[in-house]
Amino acid sequence: MPALPETVLKAWKDHQGPIILTTVDEDGLPNAIYATCVSLYSNDTVVVANNYFDKTKNNILNGSKGSFLFITSENKSYQLKGYFDYLTSGEIYDDMKQWNPEKHPGHAAVALRIEAAYSGAEKLL
Repeated sequence: MPALPETVLKAWKDHQGPIILTTVDEDGLPNAIYATCVSLYSNDTVVVANNYFDKTKNNILNGSKGSFLFITSENKSYQLKGYFDYLTSGEIYDDMKQWNPEKHPGHAAVALRIEAAYSGAEKLL
């Protein structure tokens, strides 16, 4: 997988508020949720903790690709697109358990393996 450009990595460090996580069900219907428990794992993988997913979990387990949408403090938006890994053990899961607040269950780590990145209509990756 290609690494995110430096501009996106810098923007991620400045992201504000929750991200929007979008998946698609088997009938092609999109599902979007806000997610607050999220972290950049590496320069090509963003992880969100599955604390209370239902439709999102089902979509991911059924092979949905998806996206993360975030905004910076300067109100510039970025979208990361790719495929998901749903992880209930291993290195990424263990890392998620370190930063996910204890008050949340952290059922799984959902890793978005980034294949494309955009800022508005501009393709960055």
